[in-house]
Amino acid sequence: MSLRTAQRASLVDQVIDQLKEQITSNSWQMHAKIPTETVLAEQLGVGRNTVREAVRALTHAGLLECRQGDGTYVRATSELSGAMLRRLRTAEQLEILEVRRALEVEAARLAATRRTDDDIVRIEAALAERERAWERGEPNAFVEADLAFHISVVHATHNLVLIDLYEDFSAALRASITAAGTSLNSTYIPHEAIARAISAGDAAAAEHAGHACMEHILIALTDAQELSA
Repeated sequence: MSLRTAQRASLVDQVIDQLKEQITSNSWQMHAKIPTETVLAEQLGVGRNTVREAVRALTHAGLLECRQGDGTYVRATSELSGAMLRRLRTAEQLEILEVRRALEVEAARLAATRRTDDDIVRIEAALAERERAWERGEPNAFVEADLAFHISVVHATHNLVLIDLYEDFSAALRASITAAGTSLNSTYIPHEAIARAISAGDAAAAEHAGHACMEHILIALTDAQELSA
């Protein structure tokens, strides 16, 4: 997607809208470094001060992150995601996991009643990748695969609000999944029961499996915190 020259009226607002479009359309991907002020000013046909104000506004909204001496990076894909990241920086891991449980258990229940054949294929593929990452002993790959599995379940609900909310929550979930793995001393928590129940269209079983999975994590986390206290 190419940038276009901004009109004179409300220049800062126009530049904000265009930069935001680059982010939300994934032209600038998460964690990617964006062009410099000079380059953006030239592409947009505005002054560097206008670009600086727009970048400052998007940084305040949480979509961008300015790193002194390095550049500016994409930090979130929406204002909600940015606000959530700011809030979750100070949240306890237990609080994050409790919210995660609420979202994922309901997602599993809804997915069982709404999933399509394509959804089942994606869920099973994500589960298989999760298994492979665990067997290879690759913690970073496992975190991404585990999150991809849960995202595939959420997408199978076909609830657009839930999908957007969960994807905005995903950055915090990465940290939560990583921390949970450390706290549980790398205990493996199988997800096959969730996938099976969704595939079978059994909402009650899917809800139970999702709840059992999260309870296992929460109990183990509580035990780990008590031991370290």
